[in-house]
Amino acid sequence: MRLSAAAAGLATALVLTGCAMSDDAAQSEELSGTLTVFAAASLTEVFDEIADRFEEEHPDVTVVLGYGGSSGLAAQIVEGAPVDVFAAASDETMDTVVDGGMIDVEGVFATNTLEIAVPSGNPGAVTGLADFARPELAIAVCAVEVPCGAAADTAFDSAGVSPSVDTYEQDVKAVLTKVRLGEVDAGLVYRTDILSAGDAVDGISFAEAAGAVGSYPIGVLRDAPNLRAALAFVEFVDGDVGKEILSDAGFGPAS
Repeated sequence: MRLSAAAAGLATALVLTGCAMSDDAAQSEELSGTLTVFAAASLTEVFDEIADRFEEEHPDVTVVLGYGGSSGLAAQIVEGAPVDVFAAASDETMDTVVDGGMIDVEGVFATNTLEIAVPSGNPGAVTGLADFARPELAIAVCAVEVPCGAAADTAFDSAGVSPSVDTYEQDVKAVLTKVRLGEVDAGLVYRTDILSAGDAVDGISFAEAAGAVGSYPIGVLRDAPNLRAALAFVEFVDGDVGKEILSDAGFGPAS
């Protein structure tokens, strides 16, 4: 993970405020309290598992997870939502929070790639991104203001495709649900979403996805209500357990 220089500043602040401890003291003092984490919808399954594992190691901490489109979550944070950790699905979305002076530590911990999702059996006979221009098909993509929508736009531009979109959704899980229920013939989601859906959907890779790889930054809020637990959670995400969970779910490493 690429952590910003703000991490060093935060560590200094902890020392100056008396929050930093010797190694022996740190080991003897357990983390506790509620830890509130906002995360992009595409992280749902992996952060559920990471939170469970974190709570196993820190039984006095309760992790409260809030999922949704990254842009909507960022807006809530800027408006003052009491959040400890934010994990977004794009650097651009994280920048809106950083520019607002809300993040002290930031870094990319994973990457993800778009794939075409179709209902099991592919009733629309979709073979590639060009099929998104077929007017007879029902198509779902993320709204452009959320990272999966911005990535979809990049892919369509690269392929020279003008998609015939029937529904724009506010997060990638909503697109996946439309596909899984057979309400649309195809949608653009992340590879990890297709893997998490199992046999309910089929995935189709396409070459243009290589130019629209998504990066996932994570940050600790400057006024995090549970700062020590927030810092420990970010470390956990980037540790051996977190990396294994992310890799098993299909996420790529930080570039």
